Amino acid sequence: MNTAKHNFDPKRHSVYVPINMAKFDGKEYPVIRSSWERQFCQYLDINPSILKWDSEAVAITYIDPVKRKQRRYFPDFIMQVRDKDGKEKIFLVEIKPHKEVVPPKNSKKKSEVSKIYESNTYMTNMAKWKAAEDYCLKHNMTFRIITEKEMFKK
Repeated sequence: MNTAKHNFDPKRHSVYVPINMAKFDGKEYPVIRSSWERQFCQYLDINPSILKWDSEAVAITYIDPVKRKQRRYFPDFIMQVRDKDGKEKIFLVEIKPHKEVVPPKNSKKKSEVSKIYESNTYMTNMAKWKAAEDYCLKHNMTFRIITEKEMFKK
């Protein structure tokens, strides 16, 4: 059992119960930390191109540049997909707000505490995502970050 699923707070999180259990490859139901993650679970559940999927199933070690220590990162999802050409591919997917995937903007309206928090979050995310890309290269997978811009495209 991974520690990411142990960080369940019933006041802030919920559990997604898959409809298509034959495709869900996890031992425990996914812990949902946002409405976007819930929508992505529904997509994985009903999309016929998705062969298997799980949530927070892969632990990737990285060095946190802010805390200066080794930590573990659990990407939100892993999915096995059959593409248009019939080839199977595996993706690690992180669901994030767009504002967290671009460098923070320093505004005069922001407090110094906010600026530091956003900068630290960005640096930590970059370290996690670099480690995920390296992990995927080693394991013949693809790492994707999906933001609201991709999720809610018309």
